[in-house]
Amino acid sequence: MSLYENSAAPSRPVTAIAWTSSSSTCPGQFTLITQTEDGAAASFTRAFGLKSGYYLCYSLDLSGGMVVSDVRVISDKETIPHGYCYIPEFLENRASVWKKKRVCVRIVPSDSVNTAVLDIRLTTKSKMMLQQYTCLGDMLGYVIWCRKGPFSGPVPKAKPRSLSLELRQLSLDGATPLLPLRQSNPPPAPPKMSRRRNNLETKEPAETACDGSTVISISAMDGVPFALHPKFEAQSNKQAPLTSLSDIRIKSVQDIENEYNYTFAVEELAARRTQIPTPVSS
Repeated sequence: MSLYENSAAPSRPVTAIAWTSSSSTCPGQFTLITQTEDGAAASFTRAFGLKSGYYLCYSLDLSGGMVVSDVRVISDKETIPHGYCYIPEFLENRASVWKKKRVCVRIVPSDSVNTAVLDIRLTTKSKMMLQQYTCLGDMLGYVIWCRKGPFSGPVPKAKPRSLSLELRQLSLDGATPLLPLRQSNPPPAPPKMSRRRNNLETKEPAETACDGSTVISISAMDGVPFALHPKFEAQSNKQAPLTSLSDIRIKSVQDIENEYNYTFAVEELAARRTQIPTPVSS
């Protein structure tokens, strides 16, 4: 019995295992196993009724976020374990896979397990053993092996951040002098206020004090000077004639009460009439 040690086993996990007819039908992300560890061809053709051979292939692509946590070889009389599925087939037209024994895998999300299948190897059905590999079973004269262990997931890439022109111009080695940073969004200039509004604000400093946390609301009338229309300014400069002022009569309180006095006699008489009982006829 000889020992075989493969120190160059990949640390990336196996994400998929499949059957394929040749390199032309093998998917782009899969690696085709064309040779066993003892130097023999790895084409599965030793079965009655098989028109063409096929190969085992595996993928290490982690873009789907799934990994193979376990692999099993079962016979056609066994029930597939819960959570497992048969590996897919990428074969040529009218090609088929031997059904007496099947390869099934358990595929889980990469962040749900710490260990997964790291490598798949084949040997001929002999006394050769692979160190640190688990024997899954024999199939058509070949022995399928897998190696499990902790795997290294994809390194998360930092999202690119948008830097301003001033930050990109800064040099870390000090070769160029540092440029002063300028505010990209300077605060808006204070609005120009009219003289009347300025006087009001100086008289009431408590109401206009701003601590930086409040927002000053600016209306559409800010900055508009207060002035009378020229038509009214011309009338205000003229003096009213004394004859029009002499006709004004100032009434006293008693005069107003006498002018607008109302006794409500009509309403009281109508109310009394409605209260007179109607005689009942016998």
